[in-house]
Amino acid sequence: MSAHEHQLAGDHADLFEPPGWDERYSGQEKVWSGNPNPQLVAEAAGLRPGTALDVGCGEGGDVIWLARHGWTVTGADFSANGLARAARHAEQAGVADRVDWWQVDARTFAADGRSYDLVTTHYLHPPEGGMVQVAGRLAEAVAAGGHLLIVGHAPSEAFTQLSASQHRAMFLAEQLLPALPDGFDAIVVEQRPRTVIRGGVTVDIQDSILLARRTS
Repeated sequence: MSAHEHQLAGDHADLFEPPGWDERYSGQEKVWSGNPNPQLVAEAAGLRPGTALDVGCGEGGDVIWLARHGWTVTGADFSANGLARAARHAEQAGVADRVDWWQVDARTFAADGRSYDLVTTHYLHPPEGGMVQVAGRLAEAVAAGGHLLIVGHAPSEAFTQLSASQHRAMFLAEQLLPALPDGFDAIVVEQRPRTVIRGGVTVDIQDSILLARRTS
């Protein structure tokens, strides 16, 4: 499983809310692998490093990867325990001086004058199709010339363990396009195949990827 495939890791409604994730992050063991999400590496490796915001950063795998590749990064999550873990992992990785942390719920996110060269979120799945609204909120934090990268799970029958509400939280990349404000050019809008192993079984899934650049 990737670094923080957030809302699709269980079948309880509280996984859409901070207390569920605070409980999940309260143990001693890592929840995620610590590796960066593969689509972040694929899309961000060619970008010029600057400032970045990773929303739904979980234990900090993507934040650490970005910091190691020259970015100054803000990791944001609605779980205080998750952010505490991410901060420890960044310290252990030797990149604490390149990162800071922000406790915020993506569903009520407001840029409030902040701007970043890259705003990204991976496998964040607000309930009931809420990712469209979240995408619009995140776009407001992209600086002129910067990029918005959103990656999530495309709807698939492969996720047999999920509840109906979790299936409704998945999205296609094109569904996010109406959220882009004027002045954005969509660069990548696609579902990209990926193979994962769950419970010892190989499963073919697809990632929905939206990469857009703010031109004005």
